[in-house]
Amino acid sequence: MKKSANQSGGTCEIRNKKIFHDYFVGETFEAGIVLLGPEVKSLRMGRAQISDSFVRANRNGELFLYNTNIAEYKFCEPNEYNCTRPRKLLLHFSEIKKILFAMEREKMSILPLKIFFKHGLAKVNIAICKGKKLFDKREALKKKEASREAERAIASRVRNSS
Repeated sequence: MKKSANQSGGTCEIRNKKIFHDYFVGETFEAGIVLLGPEVKSLRMGRAQISDSFVRANRNGELFLYNTNIAEYKFCEPNEYNCTRPRKLLLHFSEIKKILFAMEREKMSILPLKIFFKHGLAKVNIAICKGKKLFDKREALKKKEASREAERAIASRVRNSS
């Protein structure tokens, strides 16, 4: 989980960087999320975790975000608060159809990439993902390391030539 403050307003963006290591990320969608007031305040403070989150559909074709841990807002009255409750996602019907097709027919996972604020509204970036095998992860690490080595060599050559 990485929290990065934007320059305007200081609101946080909660990211799930582990997804790019564990999954092949396909098409992404920007969805609205139904939250309670204290949950929005906690999100603005960056007190959330989406590393174990996933999206599922109910019988009515609505999408819900599960296992998203949004901590209780500390200045709120104590009440019965469930920090990992399912939260409804708001998408266009055509987007929901694409996601449901990927989930049912292609056996893909729908996972959140990040939670952020756009024009004062909480949004979730979700992606259609396919799990990587162990050898895929090793190949990705090898490619990443090779590109780093090449960039280092180019940078040192540029420094030495001037």
